[in-house]
Amino acid sequence: MKIHSTIHQIDPIQWQQLIKSSENASFFQTPDCYEFYSSLSFLKPFVFGVSENEKLMAIICGYIIADGNLIKQFFSRRAIVPGGLLLDENIKPHALQKLLEYSIHSLKRQTIYFEIRNYNDYSAFRSTFEKSGFSYNTHLNFHVATLDVESALMQLNTTKRRDVKLSIKEGAEWMETKDTQDLKDYFILLKQLYEIKIKTPLFPYSFFERLLQFDNGKFFVVKHKGRIIGGSVCVMLPQKAVYEWFVCGMDGQIKNVFPSTLATWAGIEYAAKNGFDRFDMMGAGNPDESYGVREFKSKFGGKLVEHGRFLYICKPMLFSLGKYMLMKLKARK
Repeated sequence: MKIHSTIHQIDPIQWQQLIKSSENASFFQTPDCYEFYSSLSFLKPFVFGVSENEKLMAIICGYIIADGNLIKQFFSRRAIVPGGLLLDENIKPHALQKLLEYSIHSLKRQTIYFEIRNYNDYSAFRSTFEKSGFSYNTHLNFHVATLDVESALMQLNTTKRRDVKLSIKEGAEWMETKDTQDLKDYFILLKQLYEIKIKTPLFPYSFFERLLQFDNGKFFVVKHKGRIIGGSVCVMLPQKAVYEWFVCGMDGQIKNVFPSTLATWAGIEYAAKNGFDRFDMMGAGNPDESYGVREFKSKFGGKLVEHGRFLYICKPMLFSLGKYMLMKLKARK
């Protein structure tokens, strides 16, 4: 068994083979995603792997990030692994545990906590994560099947299907774009949404600008009378899944036009037209907490799944204090 501590130690051919064969594959565990993370100045990427008998068996790819001023950054240092690990179905528990323990050892000095956000089913490996010190937290998601456009449209509930048709009838349209001005106009809308409603940190403009330079980054805008009124930013794992990372729209401002609905439908329709198995909504919150976004996402006919998250707290006292301080800062806004 061998642990790989840098990208240069990982065989790129075996990495691609593992992506093709693994049931846990996602965009977020690809070399393309690691390259994207590496292009950003405000986060620090990492990738580790493990091989058995010269065969690559697992990859863990993510980033370290912190937000705000110096004080807030100190209490928000975290390692995030979107998508979950890339695993060979025959990986031995001992090998997976060694990879997890190495990851913890490498990241714990730099971070307060380490979170793995699963977009696939890891229930068969849960005990190994827990033996390595991770706790499991429930977290919901929706997977929308995208066999073809007609069946995808019929999966939408009656209201959403009507909203899509009404929006198009009123002159709204969606399109894929890489235009810089389109992105700037969209980012203004998205930033307003995060400041007024979501109230959580948003990646800077450079994140979106760089993502659209990659082939697997997709930007869909919704326009009405030539003006951008919504859109979505997606990434994709070819032939498998389209992931909706960000979505927003000027909802309730134009009669019979529903920008956020049309923006989400844009990604679903793209997936259905281009041979993807599913459209992944990238999270629907904790089932024990009310969450308006989950209600919105539930109307698109996806399958509700509970693949959860794995959390390792590197510094328990700072974690508890940081949660308290961030809550106080958020309450003042």
